[in-house]
Amino acid sequence: MKSTITPFLWFDKDAGKIARFYASIFSGSEIVSTRKLHNTPSGTVEIVTMELLGQRLTLMSAGPFFKLNKAVSFVISCKTQKEIDYYWTKLSAAPEAEQCGWLKDKYGLSWQIVPEIVEKLTSDKDPKKAQRVTQALLQMKKIDIAKLKRAYSGK
Repeated sequence: MKSTITPFLWFDKDAGKIARFYASIFSGSEIVSTRKLHNTPSGTVEIVTMELLGQRLTLMSAGPFFKLNKAVSFVISCKTQKEIDYYWTKLSAAPEAEQCGWLKDKYGLSWQIVPEIVEKLTSDKDPKKAQRVTQALLQMKKIDIAKLKRAYSGK
């Protein structure tokens, strides 16, 4: 038996519009299916299944009964600063309000835009290097790879 886990996200309205927004940002993404359920306690409910970077997600718009919060976020692991800049620009609803690579998009979903190198730098065997990188991270909104590397090297 092969089971899968699919994140299921509840939005007030516009699941189809939200899915198209996400699909426009992530290359190779696709909307797999869309369906509407009528005469539910929430009225008409829209359910959209999509894939982003190979991860299947289901989005549902069913009214203002539940809200997204920062307890759940999606991490985008980036190789380059160019990727970080791209996702930050496309997804952040309020860049000045963000911290440590975390952002919230215009639909309330939280994302972490993180360079792959962060794990290596923050888990270095030299605790002074790891601490300098951690302190640098805590000062950033959008993560800057060059600044992390300078912190790591002590510059």
